[in-house]
Order: sequence, then C-alpha cells, then structure tokens
Amino acid sequence: MFCDHVNFNLSRREFFSRFAMGVGGVSLMNLLQRSVQAQPGAASAFRGALGGPHFAPKAKAIIYLFMAGGPSQHDMFDYKPILNRLNGEDLPESVRGKQRLTGMSAHQSRLPLAGSHFQFAQHGQSRAWVSELMPYTAKMVDDLCIIRSMHTEHINHDPAITFFQTGNQLPGRPSMGAWLSYGLGSANENLPAFVVLISKDRIDQPLYSRLWGNGFLPSLHQGVQFRGGGDPVLFLKNPEGVTSGGRRKMLDRLAELNAQQYENLGDAEITSRVAQYEMAYRMQTSVPDVMDLSGEPASTYDLYGEEAKQPGTFAANCLLARRLAEKDVRFIQLYHPGWDHHGSLPKLIRRQCADVDRGCYALIKDLKQRGLLEDTLVVWGGEFGRTNYSQGKLTSTDYGRDHHPRCFTVWLAGAGVRPGIVYGSTDDFGYNITENAVSVHDLQATMLHLLGIDHEKLIYRHQGRYFRLTDVEGHLLKGILT
Repeated sequence: MFCDHVNFNLSRREFFSRFAMGVGGVSLMNLLQRSVQAQPGAASAFRGALGGPHFAPKAKAIIYLFMAGGPSQHDMFDYKPILNRLNGEDLPESVRGKQRLTGMSAHQSRLPLAGSHFQFAQHGQSRAWVSELMPYTAKMVDDLCIIRSMHTEHINHDPAITFFQTGNQLPGRPSMGAWLSYGLGSANENLPAFVVLISKDRIDQPLYSRLWGNGFLPSLHQGVQFRGGGDPVLFLKNPEGVTSGGRRKMLDRLAELNAQQYENLGDAEITSRVAQYEMAYRMQTSVPDVMDLSGEPASTYDLYGEEAKQPGTFAANCLLARRLAEKDVRFIQLYHPGWDHHGSLPKLIRRQCADVDRGCYALIKDLKQRGLLEDTLVVWGGEFGRTNYSQGKLTSTDYGRDHHPRCFTVWLAGAGVRPGIVYGSTDDFGYNITENAVSVHDLQATMLHLLGIDHEKLIYRHQGRYFRLTDVEGHLLKGILT
C-alpha cells in the first residue's frame, strides 16, 4: 500500500467545515470524524494513512528506552569469562580480522583484553547471565527477550543513533515514531501519538530534535518533547491576559485565514499546521493531567523509588511512560544519555546502571500488574556496544571501552515477544556474532509487525521515489515472537 498526502488534501469547503466552527463545531467535527473512521477504507489524521493495521496487532503502544552512548554489554549482559582469564593480553588478530576501529583506538600500540570488574550470575528459569550492576533487571529476566546478537554498520554516535531512530544514517528521514503516527494515527485525540522524554543531568553528548522529527512526512507527526519541571511543553500555556475562550476565537479566525491560503497554494502542510494548533489547544488540559503525579499512591513510589518524585529523572520518566501508555499514546521514546565510557568505565557505568535498573524493573512490573504489558512493547538498548579490549591504559582499577558495532545486547518485553529467552550468541571473546545476527532493520521490521504493520507496505512517496523505515531491508525475527 503506497501512502501519500491524501489525509491533508482538503477542499476549501471541507477545510472550513472542519476548522472554522467554534467550540461547538470542534465537538461536532470530532463526532463526524469518528463516524467517518468507522467506514471501511476511510482515512483521517486520527486514523492514519493506512486506515488501520494490516493485520491484528499484538501491541497497541511501544515504549522505547534508548540508552544513548552505547552501553557495555561486556559489563552487563554478555558474560565472557575468557576476558578475565586473559586480562591484559592482546586481542588475537584471528578474532578481529580486518574489521575497522575508531580513530580513538586504531593507533594504540596494543589492544589489551579487559575483563569485567563486575560479577555475573545466572538468574530466573531462563538462566540468563546478568551482572551485579543490574540487580533489579536480574529479577525480571523471565519477562525479557534478551538479544545478544544485535549489530549495526555504524561506528560513530551520530550516524548510529540516527540509524536506529530513522532507519538511515543520514539526517532528514522520518523517525520511527513519526512513521507510526503517520501510518496508524492517534488513539487519543487530546495527546500526541508520539511523545519524547529525556533524562535530565545526563546530557554528555548532543541529542538533536531531528532524532524524533517528521523528516519529509507532514509536521503533525513529529515527536513532542515533554520536559520535567513546571512547563512540560514549551509555549503550550496561554500568555498572561489570554483566556481559553480568546484562544479558541483566535484559532477559529486563524483557520479561516489558513483555509484561504490553502485554496491559493494547495500546500498540505497548511492543514497539518492547523491540526497542530488544534492539538496544542486540547493539550492545554490533557498534558497537565497526565503530568500530575500527585494522585499516584505510595505503592507506586515503593516500586519506582524516591527518584520518581523528581521530574526529569529516568525513574520519573518511566512512570510517565506508563501513564502515557494508559492514555493510549502510541509511541513513547525515553532517551537516557551518558553511556559513552571511553575511560573510567567501572565508576561511570555504576552511576548509569543505578539510574536505569530500578526504573526499568518498575516499569515492566507496573505494566504487568495493570494488564498493560500484554499490549505494550518495551524495548531497551543503545546505538552500539563496547569493545572487549581497553581503550587507553588498562590498570587493575580502571579501563575504558571503545565503540563496537559488531555485536551488542538489547532486550524486549511485552506484547507478542517470547519472554524468558536469550536470542543470538557471540564468540568466546564477545567480538563477533556466531548465531542469529539481528540488524537494525530486522528489529524495526519486527517492532512494526507487532503493531500490525507490514514494514514493506508502510511507504511514502517523496521527491519522485518511495521511502520506508526499513529501506530495502529488514526481516521479521520470528524466533522471538509468541
């Protein structure tokens, strides 16, 4: 199915009827939209360009916990005792082959193997290996599908993160959340289909807004960042002296002017812009409600920890992600930067794991006890892994690890994913994949599949060619699906 601008190409009469009717008319418009959406083949901004999933979905929403910087799989999930036995010895050339290194370690005189400073143990019925850094994660391994054989082509942060978020290493493509908003629309007319949350105080590398941008899709589908603190969405509140009724009148008049401009130019982005104005108006009441945690019981904070009371922390964002999933937000993206440990890894990774371990566990348990995990997919991982050798000087108390795209670990939990399994494997040195390699496009294709989308059929025509999230690649990971 080829998707195009049809949702936003309205006649002047349709445009006026939808956007220039005042408060009562807006309510009528919503009722009419629901009536139209019930008709087979109908399309609208809320239903999405596909008009519905291609097949029955397992998931209604995705919560994507993105660990920006590249977490070290060797110190968390992929236990390799040989690295401790051979600690300090050179990485064998037979293991590395001719694989490229970054400029940060390519000119080292040696590549000394670095065993992890952290103890590993097997947990749960799945007997999955997890290090002491993640005690809460260890308690929920039987709810997780741990993929140890993830790989990517990209060895530097910007192209690698962009690839995971948009399916292409070059800027300008739509993010995954934007694709989902475009294809499936919104399940809640008062909140965006795509919300972004970023952990505060962990920004040691840039996270560009284009990572959650709409690219060449209509701007209605870009992610909306919710911030911790008093003003979660910038410029959403009415300025001093502007009432809600006054804002409503202004939007109605603005819609009339935009309708005239649309009649003259025929630019679909005009209607997309008006739809954003209307969403912002509705969000003035819906956002404060979802961000208000005062009604959460004490048991919530017993689960998530006291950090969840501090806006902008990873724990607080996990709690917000659960609340957004309850409100039928389709794609919730959490970014937690700070995983780029080229040096002082033993110290810095402790901090990072302490940030996210309990929050991840609380989110999975909270979703599960509310019955939401059955139709919510949770994904955890970064843009690549870390090397098995030390970048820079290896000492008895310290080491760093360089970027390693050849193999690393991600995990999934929830809707349609087999729980309690470890998928894929790496060699004894944790340097190369030995079984069930998983590419970025494979993961993206599988995530779309769980939402009821055939990744080869969510396509958009732009500048004379057709585009999709997975480009011309991507295979369904049948081995991890229920």
